[in-house]
Amino acid sequence: MAVLITRPQPNGETLCKLLNQQGFATLYTPLFNIEKGRELNQLPAQLQNLPTGSLVFAVSKNAINYANQVLHNVGAHWRSDLHYFSVGRRSAEYFTALSEQPVLYPYPNETSEGLLCLPQMQDLSDKKILVLRGNGGRELFRQQAEARGGTVEVIECYQRIAKEYDNIEQISVWKRAGINTIVVTSNEILRYLVEFVPKNDHNWLMQCHLISISRRITQLAKEYGWSQISQTARADNASICETLLVLKNGY
Repeated sequence: MAVLITRPQPNGETLCKLLNQQGFATLYTPLFNIEKGRELNQLPAQLQNLPTGSLVFAVSKNAINYANQVLHNVGAHWRSDLHYFSVGRRSAEYFTALSEQPVLYPYPNETSEGLLCLPQMQDLSDKKILVLRGNGGRELFRQQAEARGGTVEVIECYQRIAKEYDNIEQISVWKRAGINTIVVTSNEILRYLVEFVPKNDHNWLMQCHLISISRRITQLAKEYGWSQISQTARADNASICETLLVLKNGY
C-alpha cells in the first residue's frame, strides 16, 4: 500500500510521520496552504463586544489556533462569561487547553448536525453567536442557528490557498510511487483533486482507495465515481492511521 497524503500543514506532515512509523509508504502532496484569514484582525473587538452568555463556535483546530494567536498578540483573553463549542472531541480539547475555558462538543455525532442537536442549541432566541471558521465553510449551522432565533456573526480566521503544481508532472510522480490509496480531509481538497487530475487519468484516480473523514466527503466521492471508500471514525490523524491499518491488514 502506498498512501498519498493531501492534508495541509501542519497536520499533513504529522500524519505522514505517524504512518511511516507504522510501516506505510507515504507521499506528501498538500493541495492547499493554510494562511491567516482576511477577517482575523476583527476578532478581538467582536469577542469583546459580545453580550454575556453569548456562544462561540470554533469549526476546526486551524480556526482555534489562528484565533488564539491574534488574541495573544493584542493581550486579550478568552472571556469566562461566554459559552464555547466545537464540532469534535480533539478540537474541544485543543480549544480548552488554549482558552482555559470549558468547551462543549457533540458526541458521538461530531458534526455540525450533531452540534445543532445539543440542548443549548434548541432555543437561541436573542442569543449572539460568533462562528470561527475558514473561507468557504458550511452554511448549515449559521442557517439553522438563525432559524432558531440566534444572531450569527462569522469570522474568517484562516483561508485555504491552493498550491501550484505542474499537474502532469505531479501525477507522474504519484504513479511512479505506486500510489493506490489517497487521504482526503475536506470537500474542497476532493474537488481540487478531481479538477487537478486530467480526464484521461480519472480511471487511475477512481481506482485508488479513498480515505474519507466525514459522511459529506464520502457522499461527494461517490458522486464523482469512487467505489472504494473507507470512512474514519473521526477527523484526527489517529483515526486516519487506525483506518489505514485495518485496510492494510486486509490487503
